Amino acid sequence: MSIISDSLKRIKPSPTIAVTQKARELRAAGKDVIGLGAGEPDFDTPENIKQAAIKAIENGDTKYTAVDGTPALKNAIVEKFKRENNLDYSTDQITVGTGGKQVLYNAFMATLNKGDEVIIPAPFWVSYPDMVLLAGGKPKIVKCTEEEGFKITPKKLKKAIGKKTKWLILNSPSNPTGAGYSKNEIEGLAKVLIKHKKVQILSDDIYEHIKYDDFNFYTIAQNSKLKDRTLTMNGVSKSYAMTGWRIGYAAGPKEIIKAIGKIQSQSTSNPSSVSQAAAVEALNGKQDFIQERSDAFKERRDFVVNSLNSIKGINCLTPNGAFYVFPSCKKLLGKKTKLKTDTDFVRELLEKQNVAVVQGSAFGLDGYFRISYATSIENLKKAMERIKSFCESLS
Repeated sequence: MSIISDSLKRIKPSPTIAVTQKARELRAAGKDVIGLGAGEPDFDTPENIKQAAIKAIENGDTKYTAVDGTPALKNAIVEKFKRENNLDYSTDQITVGTGGKQVLYNAFMATLNKGDEVIIPAPFWVSYPDMVLLAGGKPKIVKCTEEEGFKITPKKLKKAIGKKTKWLILNSPSNPTGAGYSKNEIEGLAKVLIKHKKVQILSDDIYEHIKYDDFNFYTIAQNSKLKDRTLTMNGVSKSYAMTGWRIGYAAGPKEIIKAIGKIQSQSTSNPSSVSQAAAVEALNGKQDFIQERSDAFKERRDFVVNSLNSIKGINCLTPNGAFYVFPSCKKLLGKKTKLKTDTDFVRELLEKQNVAVVQGSAFGLDGYFRISYATSIENLKKAMERIKSFCESLS
């Protein structure tokens, strides 16, 4: 008899973390590995935010806080939603967790019963299905094609909703594709959801501020008919380059927020007091660097997309936001190359050219791979040369 629980056997380790760890190990062994698997900005946390943390330490703000966030941070979050999204919340509709991932996990643990279904458009962030499984729910994967911009359509959403549907997850801009839902696309989905009153919506807005060109961010809670059924998750990790500080937050119905707090009270308890102080400054302080960094990401995006589309056998859509591209390698798979799957492609690319990317099948869509361009343009230039050389060697 195994000592490991049955619920843990239902899930697998995060593929993105596995790729990042493998790249670290190869570098430690002396390999010149370019890691394009990590989902974090390469920029440093802004100085004013770091100074706020230092001040918190010097002031002795190093004790336990309220389980689901300090009053100061909750108020800053309330103001953020009002200022940036025209959404009104009270502080008892706000929860703060140790990263956005914990907020999502707590939400599923607090709301899912055995057999409850969660609609997850694919490609998806790798952790969504496994968190649902851990909570006893059932992921209902809806594949969204390249021709659909990797986004779920109202027709597919309507078809996916069943008697046991409890949640729909929306992630815009998306990990792994960078695809963003326009206001019209969100409203198209909203028309379906308004008719299905029992379906809750989980909006993952973590890449809200990393957007390009004429894409205007719009979150589904801005539809007044759905606000009371929407849990909107966000955080400081991506926009403010604070991945290691581990602060995520959400706004939503009081009943769900209270339940999330109950879960957290018996698991991690409060997020770091110092990190919360830093997050207050992040949300209340100057915001000009966000656009500057998005401009830098856009330059990298354009370079990577153009480089990939110049490689025979590779094609890549131009994303609206985040810092990922999701190119197709389907034309390089099959009998001619002896690479049968995108996992084979990714493995061989790492072994032959020391470039670490993540296979598309990890995100629920075969025949693709994800590149994070959250690294220097110098690294990206070298990586694109290596990817081109690898692909040319297959023909």
